[in-house]
Amino acid sequence: MPPLWVFGYGSLVWNPGFAWSSRQIGRLEGFHRSFCMRSIHHRGTEDHPGLVLALDAAQGGGCDGVAFEIAPEIAEETLEYLRARELISAAYLETRQPVALRDGRRVEAVTYVIDRDHVQYCGGLSLEEQARIIAGAVGGRGPNCEYLLQTTAHLTELGLRDPELEWLSDRVKVLKPA
Repeated sequence: MPPLWVFGYGSLVWNPGFAWSSRQIGRLEGFHRSFCMRSIHHRGTEDHPGLVLALDAAQGGGCDGVAFEIAPEIAEETLEYLRARELISAAYLETRQPVALRDGRRVEAVTYVIDRDHVQYCGGLSLEEQARIIAGAVGGRGPNCEYLLQTTAHLTELGLRDPELEWLSDRVKVLKPA
């Protein structure tokens, strides 16, 4: 049985929550990382939603992230964990996508992408509006700004610069209430 691969582009990069046997930088074509999902559980509430990252389909787009290899004997347990975490409100769709690894291999990875028809989808917000929302929201897993800052820092540490996330991080630091 082949290993399971999981593609992380947001909090999975710095807080996967599952055991992995190897990880590599990978690139997913046809999507971009975007704060296009309202968070009503983890980084916001129904009354005061935050924003979390999602992969939004984009012609000509691409997203660099981390591909995690999962041993076959824990693949099902890992999928159960991911489904409980990522599909909490059904705004993400569980898909399998081709990911190009830095070592030249191509793998098919479980990848959570946004459902544009879901009520939590909010693509097209300006960066300023995203920053305002992120600066003030708090959910069950903590402040929305922590999610942004952790993701930006870990992507930068891996050499995966994301200018939009860097701009948002700088702006949120200015807007964040004391």
